[in-house]
Amino acid sequence: MKEKNAEAILYSTAGVAGMFVLVIAFYVVTSAAKVRVDLTAEKAYTLSAGTRHILSKLDSPVTLRYYCSQANMPPEIRPYSQEIEDLLGEYVQAGKGKIILEKYDPKPDSDAEDSARLNGVQGEPLTEMGGDRVYLGLGVSRLDNKVAIPTWLDISRNPSRERLLEYEISRAISRVINPEPVTVGIMTALPIMGEEDNPMMRQMGRQSQEPAVFVSELKKDYEVEDVPMNSPAIDDKIKVLIVDHPRDITDAGEYAIDQFIMRGGKMIAFLDPHAFFDQRHDQMAQMLGEGGGQSSLPKLLKAWGLDMDVNKVVADAGSCVRFPQGEMPTVPLVTHKGVNEDDIVTSQIDTLELPFPGAFTGKPADGLTETVLAQSTTNAQLVDTITAGMNGQQILKDFKATGIHYAMAVRLTGKFKTAFPEGKPAETPPGANEPKPAATGTNQIKESPSTVVMLVADTDLLGDSVAFSVANFGGMRLAQPVNGNINLLLNAVEQLSGDNDLIAVRSRGGLNRPFTRLQDLEANAGKQWQDKLKELETLQNATQQKINELQASKPAGAQQGFFSPEQQAELKKFQDAVADYRKQARQVQKNLRKDTDSLENRIRVVNIGAMPALVAVTGIALSIVKRKKTAAK
Repeated sequence: MKEKNAEAILYSTAGVAGMFVLVIAFYVVTSAAKVRVDLTAEKAYTLSAGTRHILSKLDSPVTLRYYCSQANMPPEIRPYSQEIEDLLGEYVQAGKGKIILEKYDPKPDSDAEDSARLNGVQGEPLTEMGGDRVYLGLGVSRLDNKVAIPTWLDISRNPSRERLLEYEISRAISRVINPEPVTVGIMTALPIMGEEDNPMMRQMGRQSQEPAVFVSELKKDYEVEDVPMNSPAIDDKIKVLIVDHPRDITDAGEYAIDQFIMRGGKMIAFLDPHAFFDQRHDQMAQMLGEGGGQSSLPKLLKAWGLDMDVNKVVADAGSCVRFPQGEMPTVPLVTHKGVNEDDIVTSQIDTLELPFPGAFTGKPADGLTETVLAQSTTNAQLVDTITAGMNGQQILKDFKATGIHYAMAVRLTGKFKTAFPEGKPAETPPGANEPKPAATGTNQIKESPSTVVMLVADTDLLGDSVAFSVANFGGMRLAQPVNGNINLLLNAVEQLSGDNDLIAVRSRGGLNRPFTRLQDLEANAGKQWQDKLKELETLQNATQQKINELQASKPAGAQQGFFSPEQQAELKKFQDAVADYRKQARQVQKNLRKDTDSLENRIRVVNIGAMPALVAVTGIALSIVKRKKTAAK
């Protein structure tokens, strides 16, 4: 017996020791390969195909210097710092030896802190930590080219920046690979380019004006040049021209754009029948109810076979922004159902918010191919610009869907023919009454090589308050995208400038996944509500007309406001009908609340209880299987 006990103890000890050795060996082998499982629907934490393609093009090593203060990192930022480190590890694995990761802890007055400053990484002083600077940034270098991501310390205040981590890292790597930026021109009638700091103006109490956020975003990757609206020609060095709200553009201005395209230039034009953010229209226009300036390229659009009615705005009851005061059908919220998911520019854009957009109609001219990038639902119609800014309920009251998908963003590809076949248009010098004849013998180009023009029937979508959530952090303006508006522009510029790889990465930055089921329920209930209001209004008008007729036929000498028994009966009938319809309207709202509450409760049950239930069921199943095996022995 003693020998058997000793043998059991020996085997048990050997087994435990062997298991311990196996566990240690398994840890050593697997610790070198970090594996992350991404269970998100859009694979938000998996390196995109664009990033992998950028890394595959590396012909020499790129060094990533990650600066992260370990000792005094604020607790709310520490999880993000670990996430960034894990993400950089994936870059190293995907880089296959061409990505070198160096990690630094920039302690005060250390060589690591000096290295951070030399590589453009900024530390932020935190008073609660005794004034020491905290660092969380990245320096990227290849040969003599350097690019920095100065700080990620704002990530806790701007959680949406977490979705931009991969894009920022990939963009930095792309910039050190291709250090020469493309020149992008901006022609606009809006004050979006900003003003440089002027000491004299500062003494007069006038502050310098920062450029629009989308202009600042463009300057991160491109050389941005201001092109005057009256420019006689577009500089040859400009590869992509952005025309933003060309209000009151002259024939000469359109001719300059025309010849730019004839040379093979590529253009993105934002036109608008109702530019809400254009504050430079005269007061008379405001008094007449015209919300903002109108802009178009009439001669160019006509030559290309398209048209945009500057007196009509798209109202979409099937997909519109919901403000606290109610729905606004003239501010469509285009979801994935309305964007072209097969096109690289829009394939990963989930929402576009378009305040008071127009619609492109017509058939492209011969030689041109049209691709619709964003469109309304079929539950839409065109309304006059004068009524576009009215109360949404007022617009919905008389809403009549046309069943048409209105194109609000399109791309034309092919060989364009000039819109000025008779030559350069005549010019009218300042102060002159008669136009000056156009110069003859100019080298006008009649047809372009194959090129691309993108048209968007809205300018307000790029407004700071529409496309971004803007905050101030340590004196720096920080803007985070709240929809896909900025991605639409930047993806288009990247495509037209020849860089497609960053598109799939950038498009993850503004993901917004609305509850479409809830929106559908609210839209259906809203339609029922509007139908009830229309019936009520029709009844009220008919009753009032009847009362007027009865009043007109009242006996001579009757007092003002006298009601005959017939009139009193008619009024009683109206009051009963009003009460009945209001009761039905309240029931519609009650049913809506009941349906939405039921759906929300089901979502909560699935999100909160599904995993514990799965674990419990799995545990029970395993215990049953184990019990059967034990019983069989």
